[in-house]
Amino acid sequence: MNTDKKAVKKRSALGRGLGALLEDSVEVQNNTPESEIGVVNVMREIPIEQIETNPYQPRTHFDREALEELAESIRQQGLIQPVTVRQLSRNQFQLISGERRLQASRQAGLTTMPAYIRTANDTQMLEMALIENIQRENLNALEIAHSYQRLISECDLKQEELGERVGKKRSTVNNYLRLLKLPAEIQASIRDNLLSMGHARAIINIDNIETQLAIYRRILNEELSVRKVEELVRELATGSPDTKEKKDKESAPLSPVLQDLQNKLTSHFGTRVQIRTNERSKGEIKIPFMSDDDLNRILELLSL
Repeated sequence: MNTDKKAVKKRSALGRGLGALLEDSVEVQNNTPESEIGVVNVMREIPIEQIETNPYQPRTHFDREALEELAESIRQQGLIQPVTVRQLSRNQFQLISGERRLQASRQAGLTTMPAYIRTANDTQMLEMALIENIQRENLNALEIAHSYQRLISECDLKQEELGERVGKKRSTVNNYLRLLKLPAEIQASIRDNLLSMGHARAIINIDNIETQLAIYRRILNEELSVRKVEELVRELATGSPDTKEKKDKESAPLSPVLQDLQNKLTSHFGTRVQIRTNERSKGEIKIPFMSDDDLNRILELLSL
């Protein structure tokens, strides 16, 4: 039969890395005595109680409402898309991909489910699970970032190799990995889909954590667009050309104490506060605003 070759060929569309892994898996299976692992490289109905969950599952958060909707669909139509498992013994399997389908099938009351059977070592299994989930599941940006990080650290892949595996440019992979450097509060909002990837990419360009959090809270409170946040970040990073030129001509270098104060005020107000002084220690504090709403926000912080 050509069923096995067709299955492998179909999955190769998910990415060259995954396809190569599955081809390697077929070769291992063909060299393994059937008496040791049973029938492999086929699709068949398997008792759900014989399927262990995937210890390498990259997705940790499942929407309960969406899961119940899938369970109801399975009750009405059955499970249309099989899961993928590896065979541990004749009556014991471990999930490679399809955690959401497995959970929903259990919730729907199924006792068996269709599954593709593969053989893979732990490293192969991890890579297969991560890549297939990235390609096929609706992961949020943070889950993708964690999956990329695990592929690099646990599967010993470089960013260039990872990009080839998942069909992404190295810069795209790097943008996701940078999300893991954000404060936990911001990462949680990305996980819960309260903050978009575009907003997060703008925030990550700010070095100061307190300023990152200040901008993040403004995004939530004022519903700032990605473009507004990018403008705000550019202002925080460089200021306007006229301001910079005037500062160079008239301002004396700030002392470490005043520099620290300027950073704290910038974080507090969520905008680029500037302290200027001259040689006689006279100066001013400048608090810029971008709109009437932004001005009112600053006035509230000043209790005015």
